[in-house]
Amino acid sequence: MTGAVWRASRAAVKRRRVQTAVIGLVVFCSTATVLLALAVISAARAPFDAAFEAERGSHVTALFDPAKASAEQLAATAHRPGVEAAAGPFDQVVVNISNDWVGRPPGPLTLVGRPDPASAPVDRVELLSGRWASAPGEVVISGGSAARFLGTAITASTGVKLTIVGFASGMSQSSGGWVTPEQAAALHPTGRQMLYRFTDAGTEQQLTASFANTTEGLPKDAVESGQSYLVLKQAFSAGADAYLPLMTVFGVLGLVVAALIVGNVVSGAVISGYRHIGVLKSIGFTPRQVVTVYLTMVSVPAVIGTVLGTAAGWAASYPILRTAFTGIATGTAVIEPAGWLPVGTLIGVPLLAALAALVPASRAHRLSAAQAISAGSAPRAGRGLKIQRWLSGTRLPRAVSLGLGQPFARPARTALTMAAIALGVVTVTVTTGVSSTLAASMSAPDRYTHIDVQTSAFSENKIAPRLTQEQTEAMLHATPGADQVSVRGLVRVGIVGQPQLVFANFYGGDAMVDHTRLNVVEGRPATGPGEAEAGPAFLDQHGLKLGDKVTLVLDGRQTTVTLVGTEIQGNANAITSNAATRARLTPDPHVVEYDVRLAPGTDAEAYRKAVTDADPSLSASVATTGGEGSVIAIKTFSTTFSVLLSVVAALGVFNTLLLTIRERRRDLGMLKSIGMTPRQVVAMTVTSVAWQGVVSGIIGIPVGILVHRLIVEHVRIIAFTDSMIDVWGAPLLTALALAGVAIAVLGALVPARSAARLPIAEVLHNE
Repeated sequence: MTGAVWRASRAAVKRRRVQTAVIGLVVFCSTATVLLALAVISAARAPFDAAFEAERGSHVTALFDPAKASAEQLAATAHRPGVEAAAGPFDQVVVNISNDWVGRPPGPLTLVGRPDPASAPVDRVELLSGRWASAPGEVVISGGSAARFLGTAITASTGVKLTIVGFASGMSQSSGGWVTPEQAAALHPTGRQMLYRFTDAGTEQQLTASFANTTEGLPKDAVESGQSYLVLKQAFSAGADAYLPLMTVFGVLGLVVAALIVGNVVSGAVISGYRHIGVLKSIGFTPRQVVTVYLTMVSVPAVIGTVLGTAAGWAASYPILRTAFTGIATGTAVIEPAGWLPVGTLIGVPLLAALAALVPASRAHRLSAAQAISAGSAPRAGRGLKIQRWLSGTRLPRAVSLGLGQPFARPARTALTMAAIALGVVTVTVTTGVSSTLAASMSAPDRYTHIDVQTSAFSENKIAPRLTQEQTEAMLHATPGADQVSVRGLVRVGIVGQPQLVFANFYGGDAMVDHTRLNVVEGRPATGPGEAEAGPAFLDQHGLKLGDKVTLVLDGRQTTVTLVGTEIQGNANAITSNAATRARLTPDPHVVEYDVRLAPGTDAEAYRKAVTDADPSLSASVATTGGEGSVIAIKTFSTTFSVLLSVVAALGVFNTLLLTIRERRRDLGMLKSIGMTPRQVVAMTVTSVAWQGVVSGIIGIPVGILVHRLIVEHVRIIAFTDSMIDVWGAPLLTALALAGVAIAVLGALVPARSAARLPIAEVLHNE
C-alpha cells in the first residue's frame, strides 16, 4: 500500500495546486526570516568564544604601577588561588607617533615588551603577516595584516625608530603593538602588564572577586586598570545585538504565522475533502494511511519552501553580518553564520509544518468511511445559523449580512485566519513604529540651511591651503550670509589603561555645536573644559557610564575628562568634547571641518562658491541630513520582513476563502440563481473577511506598540528619547487600523472574483 499512499498524496498535491503554492510560499518566507535571525544571534556569540578560547584569551588584562609593585610581586600573583594561568609581567610604555604612519593618523601607541606568544599560557596573539619581533628596534603592530608595510620604519616623538616586522591580532586586545622585552625596557616603561585567566570567570562579579583575591596584598594603588574580557565580548557583539530584538521578533512571528496557515490549510483540506477521505477508506486505506496522505500533501511544498528559504536566508546572512559588525574590532574571530543553521532549518521547519498539520489531519483519522461520504462538503447543520438569522433581520444589504455571518459557520478556521491577520498587523505596526522612531532620530536639529566646509585633511588629492585655520574661520564669518560658524577638530587619542586608540571630536567656534553633532539624550552636552560625551556603543564597548572619568593621552600630555552626556548614537570608537579640553592636550586645533549656519534668505550656492573661490583647498557643500549605516540597515530589514509577513498573512486569507468558496459552491450557485449579481457576490466575500481585519487590527495594534517599545529600548547602539519612541499620533493609528482590513481585502480579492464568475448551471449540475 506504500505506493498507493504516495500516488494518493501526489494526486492531492496536484489537485490542490493553490494550497500547495500557498504552503510553499509561506514556508519559504518564514524559513528565510528565521535563518537570518538565528544567523545574527549565533554570530553575536559563537565566533568570539571560539577565537577567544583558541587563543587562551586573557580574562583580565591588568596594568600595574612599576613604582608600587615590583616584577617579583606581580609574578607571584600568578600562583594565587583561583588563577588558572597567567602571563607576565611585561613592561608597557606609551609612545607618541608624530606623523602619519602605515595609513594611520599620528597619535599615541601602546607598546608591550613580550617574547613570541605562540606557546604562551595566556593570550596567544595570532601573527597575521611577517614575524615576531626578535631584536631591539623591531615592532609588531596590532591590527590588519598590511603586508606591504612590512619593513617600514616608524619614529616616536622621542626619536626612537622602530621597524615593522609583523602584524598580529588577538581577542584580548592587550596592546597596540609589541616589541622585545629589551626594547621595552629601553623605552622607560610607565607600567607593567599582567594577563590572567581565572577558574571562575563567567560573570563580571566573579571576575571582580577573582581579580581582587589575586591582587590582595599588593601595595595600595598598585593597580592602575583592569580590562575585563566580558567588556570586549560585549563590544564584539554590540553591533549584532542592535539587530537581535528586531530579528528575533520577526523570526518568531514568521514561525507562528507559518504554523497557523499550515494548520488552516490542512484543516480546510480535510473538511472540504470528506468525500475523498470516505472513498479512500472504503477502498482499503487505513486511518493512518489517510493521515499520511494529508501530511505528505503538506510536507512536499514545505520541504521545497524550506530548501529555497534556507538558500535565500543563507545568502542574505553574509551581507547582514558584514553590516552588523561594521566598525567593530573583531580580532581573529571569523564572522559567519553557524554551520549547523542550514541543517537546523532544513530539519526543523518541515517538522514544524508537519506538527501544525497533524492536529487537523487527525480529524480524517477519526472519521468512518460512511460518515465521511455522507458528510459531504457542507457545514454541519445549525452552526452559525443563529447569527446568520439575526443578521438577516437587520437593515444591512443582504450581501453584507450574508458576508458578516459566513465566518461563524467555521469558527475554528475563522480564528486561525484572524490570528494570521493580527500577526500581520503586529508586524506592520512594529515596522511603522521603528521607521518613525528612526526618522525622528535622524531629523535635522533646526530649519536653517547649513554649509559643510571640509579641509584637505582627508582628501586624497590634497591642495595646499591658501589660508591658515584662523584666516579660514575669519573668511567664513566675513562672507555675506554667514550667521554662525562652528569648528570641528579630529584627532586620535589614547585612553590610559586601554591599548586601543579612539577618535576625539573637539568642537569650537560659535555655540560649539553644528548640525552634524549628535543630540545628547541623557545628561548634558560637553561644553566645559574637562568634559566629554559619547554614544551608547562607545560606553558599552569601554564599560563606562555617565559620571565616569577617563584620562586622554596625546602628544605626551594627559588630561582627565568626565563623561557628562550620552549622544543618541555616535561612533563606537569616538568621543566628543570641546576646544578648551583639546587645548590641554595639543595647541594644534586639528581642524577637519567647519559648519556654517546661513542666515534666512541667503543664497546657499553663492555662499558655497565664494568659499571655494577664496580657498580651493576647501570643499564646501550644502549639508543634508543622512543616516548612519546601521540605522538604514535596521529600517531596511524591518521593512523587508514587514512586507514578507504581510504577504504571508494575505496568503492565509486567500487560502481560507478558496476553501470556503469550494465548500459553498452549491450555496453560491443557488444565490446567483435567485438573482445575486457578481458584484454582490464580491461584496459578500470581501465583507466576510473585512470585519475580521477590523477586529484583528484592534487586537494587533496594541501588541505591535508594545513590541515596538521593547525593540527600541533594547537597540543598544542608539539611545532614543521618549519623544522619539512615542510616535503614535491619531493619523498614524488610523492608518494602522486600516492595515488589518487591507491585508484581509488583499487576500480576498482574487477568490471573490473567482466566486463571482462561477457558472450557475455548472455548479448546480455538479452538485
